[in-house]
Amino acid sequence: MPDSAMWMNAFHGAGPVLPVVPEDVHGTHRVVLSGPPGSGKTTAAGALGRRLGLPVLRLAPRPQDARVPCAGLLELALALQALPAARELTAELDEAAGRPGSPDDAGSALRLRRQTAALLREAPPMTLVVDNAQWLDPASAAVLGWALRLTPDLPVIAAERTWRPEAAGHWCGEDAYAVRIPPLTNSQVATLLSPYRLVPREVTRVHTHSGGNPALALALAQVRGHTAGGPIAGDAEDDPVLPAPARRLVGEWLDTVSEEVQELLTFAALDDRPDLDLLDEVAGPAAESLLAEAEAAGLVDLGQPDRTVRFTASAIGAELVARQPGHARRLLHARLAEAGRDSVRRDRHTVLAADAADPRSALHAARTAVRARQRGDHALAAELSLLAAQRTPHEDGDLLTERALTAVRDAAHYGDLARGRAAARLIVGHDTTPAQRVDALVALIDASGQHLHGADELFADALHAAAGRPDLTARILIRQSIWANVNEGDPQRACALAGRATDLAEAVGDTATTVMALTMRARLQRVLGHLDAETTLSRALSLPHAAFIPVNSTPQHLAARHALFDDRPEEARTALLPLLVEAERTGDAEATVDILRSLAEAELRAGRCARSLDHAHRAQALTDGTSLSPAPACYTSALVEGTAGRTDLALAHARRGVDASRQEDNRVFLSRNLFALGHLLLVTGHPKEALEALEEVRDLEELQQVRDPSVLRWHPELAETLVVLGHLDQARSLLDDTRRTATDLGRDAVLPALERTQALLDAARGDFGTAARRLNDAADRLHHLPLERGRTLLALSHTERRGRRRASARTAARSATDLFTTHQAHPWAQNAAHTLGRLEDAPTDDDARPRLTSAERRCAELAAAGASNRDIATALTVSVKTVEATLTRVYRKLGLHSRFQLAHTVTPARE
Repeated sequence: MPDSAMWMNAFHGAGPVLPVVPEDVHGTHRVVLSGPPGSGKTTAAGALGRRLGLPVLRLAPRPQDARVPCAGLLELALALQALPAARELTAELDEAAGRPGSPDDAGSALRLRRQTAALLREAPPMTLVVDNAQWLDPASAAVLGWALRLTPDLPVIAAERTWRPEAAGHWCGEDAYAVRIPPLTNSQVATLLSPYRLVPREVTRVHTHSGGNPALALALAQVRGHTAGGPIAGDAEDDPVLPAPARRLVGEWLDTVSEEVQELLTFAALDDRPDLDLLDEVAGPAAESLLAEAEAAGLVDLGQPDRTVRFTASAIGAELVARQPGHARRLLHARLAEAGRDSVRRDRHTVLAADAADPRSALHAARTAVRARQRGDHALAAELSLLAAQRTPHEDGDLLTERALTAVRDAAHYGDLARGRAAARLIVGHDTTPAQRVDALVALIDASGQHLHGADELFADALHAAAGRPDLTARILIRQSIWANVNEGDPQRACALAGRATDLAEAVGDTATTVMALTMRARLQRVLGHLDAETTLSRALSLPHAAFIPVNSTPQHLAARHALFDDRPEEARTALLPLLVEAERTGDAEATVDILRSLAEAELRAGRCARSLDHAHRAQALTDGTSLSPAPACYTSALVEGTAGRTDLALAHARRGVDASRQEDNRVFLSRNLFALGHLLLVTGHPKEALEALEEVRDLEELQQVRDPSVLRWHPELAETLVVLGHLDQARSLLDDTRRTATDLGRDAVLPALERTQALLDAARGDFGTAARRLNDAADRLHHLPLERGRTLLALSHTERRGRRRASARTAARSATDLFTTHQAHPWAQNAAHTLGRLEDAPTDDDARPRLTSAERRCAELAAAGASNRDIATALTVSVKTVEATLTRVYRKLGLHSRFQLAHTVTPARE
């Protein structure tokens, strides 16, 4: 049974999931669709049947039919009862039912085969769809299988629950085409759930819980709709019990495997990181076959490189755990404690096996959390520190508060919002000091990030608790400042709040809070174009370093950001690398993402595309694995992928970032993601769509009173878009205003990009000489920014070509191509190579052959000598993609089409 890995799901609006059928299915008459309950098999089978262009006859056996011999044949006969052959088959089934031994006796079996084959031959053209084929009774399957061999042109689609790619002969045909229905992606789930208006974090959680199962996602979304509950109110995330519709669906799914498999999977669900070795220890030799059965049912994924066992939907594990009463769960944890090999995880099971009322288990959990934290396992530390707090006796108030604060901080570091809220409730609901209450509320604010509901109420509560304490009030004002900037889009108010926080903290000698307040104030002053921003930042840098300030809130990080704004990427990188080490050491997920993002931008500006991609991928992966907002990481991923990777992925990241920012009301990253989207649309040839995005960026930045043009460089992108669309006066006005502001603020780094766009405006007005001079001057100022220099040279090539100076245009295009190729900016390299190819005619003789660059010549010589692309990449210390792009240019320049021709044109390398 051939397998297909090409089956995909698509959406039409916000409607049902519809399949995109692989092209090679059209020539196949027998298809077997497999997938768990709720995966969309019925929808897929119906859509495929309609796609084949014939009427569909659908059989849908139920569980009780599997025990009734020939029930499937009877359903077929009744569906076609207008045909004489159907009436004959019905009569034979009635007669066979009254005879002892029927339909197993040879005579009856032969008659059923003959009559079923006759019925299928007599039937009008149709597609036979057997839904829920796992419940087709064996007698019917045997007869249908025989009859279908005699009617090879009849299309048959079977949909069943268990994946059987190794089946030698499915009843619907020996050569049946096996298709496994894949889960929905996160973006597809978002489209499916769009009527529920969930925020991105909730969509991601539903996707994780459902594993992309459409029916399960819908069942979970019905109770996970966003509500404006109180900031520390109970959250549906905290409750491990699934809603009733989801439990029924997961129960159906689990019922497709044996009780022994369910028991083994329960052990896996109770461990935080189950692996094959642990389950082998628990179940012995039977573990392998039991897990294979679970994998065939789509319950687990065993293909993880670290040998862990992953549930395809986390709701499966939640349901298995919820089925166990407390005492049974503790016994299972005790068995896992005996079977485990990792000492920290053994201790976790020991804690969970103990009576929750036993204070010794709280102490054990607290000590184990310390060990988990020390080895960098911050997810486990967050779980254990919350357990320690929850199991601390209420009469021991100080210890409970101390442990709860630790739990809030652990949760905040890992981005575990649910546990952060649970720990904060322990403190807020307890008789605590103002400082402890403020600590809890501040930690909760920090943990909540963009997911903070009821912010005004929470800040009011915190300020009330801090009354009369300037040091505590200053800490709250800093958080209010962040909220005013990001969510309210009011940097003026945010700057004033940061100033008040600075004054209060300085008055009481609170150095750490003073540093944070000054840093926030300097950040906002830079955005607003205040000339004293650097003075404020210098004050913050001069104060002693406080170890407990989040790394992304330190003045050192802001100084690195300012270096990036001023096009000093090497200085920024030098400052950021030790900050990354510190962020990872403390396990602060949000800080780690922010530092990785800054590093990705620094490496990209410096032209180190491969390193930039690595940092961006790490930031995106860490974001997607926690409760952090996706908007910041999506912005960085869009910029980096668009320059160094794939523009289609970059556009997907930008659109996801825009959607997330809108739903979270994050004004700062809405501007940034729209800027990335507009830039990508512009460079991929969609200026009208780019204009819409970039004009919204302009409106947002003006609304937020952002004056400094170096912070987000949308101005030259919008101006270039206006030039492309012929709005020359608007482009000139924007360029003049931006140049004036940049000069007033001393932002010289902005000027080369403005000059590049001004040159495009000059060229659009026919002044190609002035345009070329501007572009040459701008390129000369960009040697430290190779990708910006390459973009300027590419613009120069286009300008020179329009001015009918083809030789100069070729020289500029060749230089741009070499720059982009050397620095592995693949989309730009392809663009530049295409431009160069249009400028270079195919050779007519040896003397007319275009000149190869040194990199092209060396690559061509190695290829002519028989080296593979991978060997060439190793020899030249570049990527395989770079080799492919270089050889493409060589073939185009030399008018060649194969390596055979290349070997006869270029002298092969000797080594």
